[in-house]
Amino acid sequence: MKSIDDIDYGTPRSEAEREVTLEIDGVAVTVPAGTSVMRAAMEAGTQVPKLCATDSLEPFGSCRLCLVEIEGRRGYPASCTTPAEAGMKVRTHSPRLAELRRGVMELYISDHPLDCLTCPTNGNCELQDMAGAVGLREVRYGFDGASHTAMAKDESNPYFTYDPSKCIVCNRCVRACEETQGTFALTIGGRGFEARVTAGTGGSFMDSDCVSCGACVQACPTATLTETSLIRLGQAERSTVTTCAYCGVGCTFKAETKGEEVVRMVPYKDGQANDGHACVKGRFAWGYATHQDRMLKPMIRARITDPWREVSWEEAIAYAAGQFRRIQAEHGRDAIGGIVSSRCTNEEGYLVQKLVRAAFGNNNVDTCARVCHSPTGYGLKQTLGESAGTQTFRSVEKADVVMVIGANPTDGHPVFGSRLKKRLRAGARLIVVDPRRIDLVETPHVRADYHLQLRPGTNVALLSALAHVIVTEGLLDEAFIAARCEDRAFQQWRDFASLPENSPEATADVTGVPAETVRGAARLYATGGNAAIYYGLGVTEHAQGSTAVMAIANLAMATGNVGREGVGVNPLRGQNNVQGSCDMGSFPHELPGYRHVSDATTRGLFESAWNVDIQPEPGLRIPNMFEAALAGSFKGLYCQGEDIVQSDPNTQHVAAALSAMECIVVQDIFLNETAKYAHVFLPGSSFLEKDGTFTNAERRISRVRRVMRPRAGYADWEVTMLLSNALGYAMDYRHPSEIMDEIARLTPTFHGVSYDRLDELGSLQWPCNDAAPQGTPIMHVDGFVRGKGRFMITRYVATSERVNRRYPLILTTGRILSQYNVGAQTRRTDNVRWHDEDRLEIHPHDAQERGIRDGDWVGVHSRAGETVLRALVSERMQPGVVYTTFHFPESGANVITTDNSDWATNCPEYKVTAVQVMPVAQPSAWQQQYRDFNERQLQLLQAAGAEAG
Repeated sequence: MKSIDDIDYGTPRSEAEREVTLEIDGVAVTVPAGTSVMRAAMEAGTQVPKLCATDSLEPFGSCRLCLVEIEGRRGYPASCTTPAEAGMKVRTHSPRLAELRRGVMELYISDHPLDCLTCPTNGNCELQDMAGAVGLREVRYGFDGASHTAMAKDESNPYFTYDPSKCIVCNRCVRACEETQGTFALTIGGRGFEARVTAGTGGSFMDSDCVSCGACVQACPTATLTETSLIRLGQAERSTVTTCAYCGVGCTFKAETKGEEVVRMVPYKDGQANDGHACVKGRFAWGYATHQDRMLKPMIRARITDPWREVSWEEAIAYAAGQFRRIQAEHGRDAIGGIVSSRCTNEEGYLVQKLVRAAFGNNNVDTCARVCHSPTGYGLKQTLGESAGTQTFRSVEKADVVMVIGANPTDGHPVFGSRLKKRLRAGARLIVVDPRRIDLVETPHVRADYHLQLRPGTNVALLSALAHVIVTEGLLDEAFIAARCEDRAFQQWRDFASLPENSPEATADVTGVPAETVRGAARLYATGGNAAIYYGLGVTEHAQGSTAVMAIANLAMATGNVGREGVGVNPLRGQNNVQGSCDMGSFPHELPGYRHVSDATTRGLFESAWNVDIQPEPGLRIPNMFEAALAGSFKGLYCQGEDIVQSDPNTQHVAAALSAMECIVVQDIFLNETAKYAHVFLPGSSFLEKDGTFTNAERRISRVRRVMRPRAGYADWEVTMLLSNALGYAMDYRHPSEIMDEIARLTPTFHGVSYDRLDELGSLQWPCNDAAPQGTPIMHVDGFVRGKGRFMITRYVATSERVNRRYPLILTTGRILSQYNVGAQTRRTDNVRWHDEDRLEIHPHDAQERGIRDGDWVGVHSRAGETVLRALVSERMQPGVVYTTFHFPESGANVITTDNSDWATNCPEYKVTAVQVMPVAQPSAWQQQYRDFNERQLQLLQAAGAEAG
């Protein structure tokens, strides 16, 4: 719930060009046309009492507390719904208004429990505040609480409580669910004094369509909807503005704390990525930071079959450094490497790649972006000249047509998904390209104009078909292309796109999408006005991931949909700092700022600053590290904040590679699946325990601010410094701001970035330098970063992963709203109440053919391995395609994915695995091995605890 001081009621949605001047209590005030009288009064320095009004929702006018008098008009209009007009004379205070307001408030209070002293929102309740504001001192009407006290609290939701006795039926929660979130899960049931908020069809919140985003709790002006943590802990003592550590939207929150304990996370209304909205994960699922599974002591062991031994930080760091030096002495400088985390801050990622290049002396550094968005970096660099998305999230509010390809925003990027749905409800058109019928295809008040339900692995063929229609039907933006793009490359691309083999009719048998559907979607995208493309891992995690990204950029350039609001090419980044980890030089071939290590000038800049020689040849990618480990030449790994055993494809192959290494150092907050193969465990720190920055999917750099002291003693950046110093390469930063200052000095796109600037402006979008001191919200406005945009030939090449009689189905993977990535965080919160296991979604036809019923255990077999999951029979799937998530390690989703990968970047082809699915009665052999291995590792961990105790 917002405090009264946080709410800026009646802020106009957009400033009209025309302005009007009116008088408020005798004071002249000029405001944009369309501004409410309430907002105009605020501009004149007058606060009008209100209850149902809030700046995050459309005016409603139900509470009748904001009544005003307007000269020449009868009655007392509500100021929140009355637009200001030129010459209008308004009185906000008079004896009659005071009497009316007290009467209204008296009716509210008469129907409200008189338990203010014990109310969990005591001191932070708008009803209390407004009673004081109107001067209410007594209530003449007796409170008949029979109907209220008879209504039980709804405590079904683990994160908030609904107490109907305190509801004043202001509608704010209902409107927030509709306008802000777009779920339409709440209504008002009953009439008169019996009216109350109802979830779904009258059941509990947990049984309704509520997605627990918290928008209703945020909007509630009383204690009707209250966070469970607030009820338990009481009001917070202080708040700290920080950035969420879940997906790539990068929402800003106020972490409200009492001492070192988080009371609640409140979406920050000035958050430039989220505008005061949130999802269930960022809003509520932060309890993992203090979960009992947190590892708080360093540990070492010589072999993974040995018990862990708890040691001091000094001993653990010395042991790790000694082992790395031994390995390099015995096997060569290139026998070790590091993995940068997309969960950690920019500053921490920068230090890890610096550690590898300066202290290890090689370029064997990579990041989890390798397995998600590396094709984005390659594809956009080739076409547009910069390895990042082109727009702000707010840009979608100016879009007329939105194409969503291989992404599920309502599950994977829910705050952006809500913003997108709001735009669609306002009239924008929608094209969905996805093998699965995601929520956006049809959800309350939103329906896709076209759903191109293609077969997994055929993105490039479909994109070529769209291009074919745009070229052959004369839908190109010839003026844009002539002014902004390389002519020769365009002519070659146009000839390629025109080929009959790329027509919708020719590709229909490949993609499974009817030709007329493709033609209709292409025409809508090319002619519907501002058209934006948003894409996700369903584009990049393919053998032709880079090709598909280039094909998307081709479409945007061909139709002139680049360089202004409402258009663009927008990758939806999966993790909170995937963009940042790439920016910081975490790939083996690039230094910070996407500059190749072979470039002598760039290398010289860093060599001078770091006082070392940097190798000019790229190092090993993550898949190369595994291969080299199995070949015996790669022996040591420093892995910060990533769980490659669970997240990378072909789990058994990854486990075998790790088992072949001599020293694996894992730095994490939990003993994850990768740590079970480690020789040194260094406790990590959560986002609540550190300072730094994250960079989201729109290139927005936002501050992460420390809310509590690091529970294990050090933040992650400090641990990397300790290891570097032990290896003999000195690092002596006193604060992450100094690391950012170094990044800014050495990286042109970050030259204007500093903590002072971030504190001043809230956030910055790179490039931020002398040419763009305020940052760059929209890329490629007057020209492409590379000069002229370059069209690329994107010929479809079928994946080598084919179905046959033995493996007749295609498995594709993704995420679900309540869980996140490998589940390390969300499995340690109450989010498991929504999703406590990974399931295999299968079409009813395929299920019936195999004798599978909903809830049955099924074996999933692929060329790489086998696992067992519970079936979910679902019309969301198309026949021949099955789907699962990968949030639970015991499900073994990546045991069955193969090591096929993108031709340019080695991004794994998670989205296309040929499988067979059959009913089974017992776990797979791998799952039994997993349980046995886990049991043994738990015993080794318990031995360490017993020895320390």
